[in-house]
Amino acid sequence: MKVLVVGSGGREHALVWRLRQSPSVSHVYCSPGNAGIAQQAELVSLNATDIDGLVAFATQERIDLTVVGPEQPLVMGIVDRFAAAGLTIFGPTQAAARLEGSKAFAKEFMQRHNIPTPRYKTFRKNQRDAAVRFIDGAAPPLVVKADGLAAGKGVLICETREDANAAVRGMLQGNAFGAAGQTVVVEEFLHGEEVSVLIITDGTRAVPLPPAQDHKRALDDDRGKNTGGMGAYAPAPVVDDALLNRIHREIIEPTLAGMRAEGSPYRGCLYCGLMVTDSGPKVLEYNCRFGDPEAQVVVPLLDGDFARLLLSAAQGALDESAYALRDGSAVCIVLASAGYPDEYTTGKRISGLDSLPPGVVAFHAGTKRSGNDILTAGGRVLGMTAVGDGKDLASTIEIAYDAVGMIAFEGMQYRRDIGRKALRRLHAPSTQ
Repeated sequence: MKVLVVGSGGREHALVWRLRQSPSVSHVYCSPGNAGIAQQAELVSLNATDIDGLVAFATQERIDLTVVGPEQPLVMGIVDRFAAAGLTIFGPTQAAARLEGSKAFAKEFMQRHNIPTPRYKTFRKNQRDAAVRFIDGAAPPLVVKADGLAAGKGVLICETREDANAAVRGMLQGNAFGAAGQTVVVEEFLHGEEVSVLIITDGTRAVPLPPAQDHKRALDDDRGKNTGGMGAYAPAPVVDDALLNRIHREIIEPTLAGMRAEGSPYRGCLYCGLMVTDSGPKVLEYNCRFGDPEAQVVVPLLDGDFARLLLSAAQGALDESAYALRDGSAVCIVLASAGYPDEYTTGKRISGLDSLPPGVVAFHAGTKRSGNDILTAGGRVLGMTAVGDGKDLASTIEIAYDAVGMIAFEGMQYRRDIGRKALRRLHAPSTQ
């Protein structure tokens, strides 16, 4: 089959890389792609939000399956437009994508369907005084979230009431996140360990991807500003088989059933961002697509015919025979430009990409080609991913960091503690 991947980051590179390995795939396109993706797919010069152009291209080229990477086109309704044109596309409809597109909708949905989530209150632009009163009566720390899409940066953890009020003011009055912040959600801060659980679903049935743990903060030991993600690993040992079963029973199954009951069946990849607390798992957020950088560690651990799996989910008849998991672990370390997630410069030459050891893939996130050189072209530049077949997590982490040592560009920054939390858990004395 001919496959089109929509997007240009590390997640899309991981999808292209894995789809190229599917026996049912004859050709892969990516729109718009990047310098790394260009080595494995034919690039199309269309922006991910150019839905008219993408529909026209997929129709003209008779694309058998389109896979959407980023959230923006999904929230804009790309799936509905493709379906109206008779094209098969993997992802949720615009109505189903509201689970990510509106945090207020997602919280109200979870409340309606008794899905565990932190206590919260929603406030709109004309309710700032009510938000202040609510915050003044709440116990910090508090979490303030922009309702709409904010590139993974619209969530602020506020240690004091003053910080929370300032965050709400910045969104509702100061236009801190534009239209995304015209409604805010203020919720309780949960203590525990975060984990990402992703599934591929046809709206009724689902297969799980290995639980992953992202590292959002810019600096080691979870310090610094929130980013789009500085690294990830899978499987995350915080989720054992018993907890995974509980997550499916208490969160995933009610979510799919609730979406069907409300007339918006969810097909595609559903990402559940969870906090594992002493009282059980609770949903911090939904995403309506593969996570980034989680995709760089969960997709490489999938075996079978990945394209056939996604196609069957998109068609509403999940083919579980196309699904299998590899034994082992995967670790992704994000190499970022100096200054990220604030202002950063680009155009820096990257060296070392031609000498990576077996088992390591450099997923390109923000790169471009200039002559024979690969240059930086974004805040997050590369996702250095080690896939350790049959290897323990500690060995895979070591392989990943060894590979990082082979790469260089001016101002390169990265975290040096990816996976450390997992190693502490794995090596903790047994309480039994």
